[in-house]
Order: sequence, then C-alpha cells, then structure tokens
Amino acid sequence: MTKHVGVLALQGDTREHLAALRAAGADASTVRRLAELDAVDALVIPGGESTAMSHLLREFDLLEPLRARIAEGLPCYGSCAGMILLATEIADAGVEGRAALPLKGIDMTVRRNAFGRQVDSFEGDIDFEGLDSQVHAVFIRAPWVERVGPDVQVLARAADHIVAVRQGAMLATSFHPEMTGDLRIHKLFVDSL
Repeated sequence: MTKHVGVLALQGDTREHLAALRAAGADASTVRRLAELDAVDALVIPGGESTAMSHLLREFDLLEPLRARIAEGLPCYGSCAGMILLATEIADAGVEGRAALPLKGIDMTVRRNAFGRQVDSFEGDIDFEGLDSQVHAVFIRAPWVERVGPDVQVLARAADHIVAVRQGAMLATSFHPEMTGDLRIHKLFVDSL
C-alpha cells in the first residue's frame, strides 16, 4: 500500500521534495493545515529558514500538533532547516521571539548555519551509510550535528562534521538531496515507511 507523505509547505523548497517523493513511489501532498497534517502517514520538513518556519508553525497552529504527532511516532525526514527543527536542542536557536523551535524528533544538538553564511555554501561528494556510492550533497547555509544521543545512527559526515542521521523512523540531512536529482535518500525514507 502506498504511503501518503506530506511536505510541510509553509516556507522552503516544497516543490522539489514533492517531485522526489513521487518519483520514489510515495503519494505526496502539501501540508499547511491541521487536517492535512492529520491525513499523512509521514512528513518531510524541507530546507528553508528555520526561524521563519518556526514562526509559521505557530501562526498556522501547527507547532504543538506536529510535536504531538512526532512524539506519537510520525516518521519524518528533515533536510537542512528540517534537520534543525527535528533536533531536541538547537545550539544557536536565535533571539527570544524569533527563535527556531525544536520539534524534538531526533536526540541531537544541531548548530544552525554551521558551515557559514550564504556565500559559504558548497557542494561535494560524501559517503552515505547504506548507499553503494557517494551522494552529491548541496550545502546551503547548512547546519551540522554537534551531539547525538545513544540511539542515533550517524549516516554521513562532511569536513569531519555529522551531516546525516537516523533515529528510528526519523531521518535528517543537513544538505539538499532534492536539488540534485539523486532520489536515493528520498527512496530510503519512503522504503522505511
């Protein structure tokens, strides 16, 4: 049975994730409202700007319902800003009132914009646990993981920093596989459902 995967569509690269999920065999749709969140079997939280996404989660009354679904075991995949939001702790969350708010899905501490500003964005090939060849990774104002809990599996590193992790039904990357045409990470997520 095909799983219905939502893509949080408040801000960020929604269209690219929808296309990648559909190509990987999922039934995919956008999530902007509570009824849409309630209707999905899994969720992708795209890249974008983590503080803006946190603000919009509050504005659309999705923050607490999403936290509750995650606590109940909703499978999620977060890329870049999505990785930041899936963390239990954000090392540099921002100033009060404009902070990125952790959804507490993966036992990890993430640092926002860890690789630098927009001008420091880069691409490179990295090894990814469980895949037979390297992944071409696009890092845009990317975070990295500074701490993982005992149940978190590290899947990839770049420049000696953790850039991909998995914990149970949760997957997160600090890079953007939806931008490269390589569907293997989306397929890894879809196949795990």
